[in-house]
Amino acid sequence: MFKPTSLITLALMASAASPAFAQSMLPGLWSIENKMGGNPELDQAMAQMQKQLAAMPPAQRKQMEAMMGKSGISVGSGGAVAVKVCVTPEMAARQQMPTQTQGDCTSKIDSRSGNTLKFSFTCTNPVSSGEGTYVFESDKAYTMKMVMKSQEGGKMQNTTMDGKGQWLSGDCGSVKPIALPTQ
Repeated sequence: MFKPTSLITLALMASAASPAFAQSMLPGLWSIENKMGGNPELDQAMAQMQKQLAAMPPAQRKQMEAMMGKSGISVGSGGAVAVKVCVTPEMAARQQMPTQTQGDCTSKIDSRSGNTLKFSFTCTNPVSSGEGTYVFESDKAYTMKMVMKSQEGGKMQNTTMDGKGQWLSGDCGSVKPIALPTQ
């Protein structure tokens, strides 16, 4: 059975495992939202997590949301996990999204055509792999679809992820950029 915290971690790692962008993107604060689904256990765990959050006393829920908010994470309606990330001018110049610095993940661009980028990734911790497609609407927005395989409790699970990224501001405020990997 998936645990809600492992679901959030997997969603963040998968979205952060994404490779360079197909076109230029604006530096600044971005909101990246991902919704996972595709298997009954995952769907049930997400529904349970939302039910638990909804059942919390208002003060406890506010405390939990504030704690997640300090990391730029929020859980929206429908089970989408949103995270705010800072894209530095250097990242934008390199056409690179912030990359997960933990998790032993590698990614590669499989193809680029116009505003579409196809990619794949593999992680050893947690064990997972996948492939997906980004479609860039502009330098301020994109959508993404991904299919992942992950190991949970010794067996492989298939999961889908639908995502979108939206530029919010040229100023990242208190959100610190994720370190770029060395090349």
